[in-house]
Amino acid sequence: MAQANAIAFNIGAFISTLFLLEFGADKFIAHAAAIASRIGVSQVTIGLVTAGAEWEELAVVVASLAQGRPSLAIGNVVGSAISNILGAFSLGLLCYEGGSAVEFDRSARIYALLTIVLTTLVVPVICFPTRSVWLVCGPLLVAVFGVYFLLVAVAIGRGVLVAPEDSDSDGDDDDEIDAGSVGSATGLLSDGSNPNVRRRRRLSHHGFYLLFGFLAICLASYVLSQAAINIVDQLGMSDVLFSVIILAIATTLPEKFIAVMSGYRGHAGILVANCAGSNIFLLSLCCGIIMTDTGGDLKGENVKMSELAVLWVSTAAFAATVWFGGRVARWIGGLMGVGYVAFIVLEFAVIHRVVD
Repeated sequence: MAQANAIAFNIGAFISTLFLLEFGADKFIAHAAAIASRIGVSQVTIGLVTAGAEWEELAVVVASLAQGRPSLAIGNVVGSAISNILGAFSLGLLCYEGGSAVEFDRSARIYALLTIVLTTLVVPVICFPTRSVWLVCGPLLVAVFGVYFLLVAVAIGRGVLVAPEDSDSDGDDDDEIDAGSVGSATGLLSDGSNPNVRRRRRLSHHGFYLLFGFLAICLASYVLSQAAINIVDQLGMSDVLFSVIILAIATTLPEKFIAVMSGYRGHAGILVANCAGSNIFLLSLCCGIIMTDTGGDLKGENVKMSELAVLWVSTAAFAATVWFGGRVARWIGGLMGVGYVAFIVLEFAVIHRVVD
């Protein structure tokens, strides 16, 4: 009876937290797009350090390593990377505004290319956990993430410093300024206020709500992942199977909400950043930490070669879609969604089938 009550409580926590997740994702998307427009920076760049930063995944990885369950950590990384593409990105394509062709900009193509290159380099290293290789590649991947994050931060900093005078998402205020209400001699608006000060205040306003939405997403993802862990631990399941499917789906729910809302609102840049940034974060920082900590000793089963093959193929499909598939993106999204369902079925029925 006690176990049934615990399972019921965690299911209730899981479902109720979805509302917080939806609220946080809605705030995040709206204000991330506004900030990108205001400072003259690509939506992809803004999304890379916000939606694309898998802090909840990092927390799961660190907790798993601390509990002596590295198989859970590596399975979560691979499963989440697959889910980000076949689950979240596909939903964003299917929900894209008006069913029109998706237009991906130059930044989106660059980061999609970086994602497939990183995946191609990391997959063989994960597949063969050799101590010497992992101890070298682990710190290297962490350093690669540090350089990547620094370059993105510099790009945003340049945008903030050289933001175009007319960049704004608040149409009413821009119309007021463009209509000539700025005094030619004083540089003030008709009400005596400084337009630059007003722009900075609006930027702070959007920044506050962006942070608020991001914190709501992080809190919701933490509760969701912990509830999922509690449920499955009580039922009993393989660490890798649990982490590749159940935990990965739970911890990538924020990405799925953000992808759906990005597609629905026509923000293709944030949609790509959500996927590319998340997978770069997972396969560089998270994988680097796992490799450095374990040195190839996973104290249990590793992810299967078939799962890594699915990761590479899905990433290649993601990059090809961003570069060449804008006109048929909705069809590709549908195929990806079907592929993810097939992958889940095969995980339970074939790849990790328990033989009595």
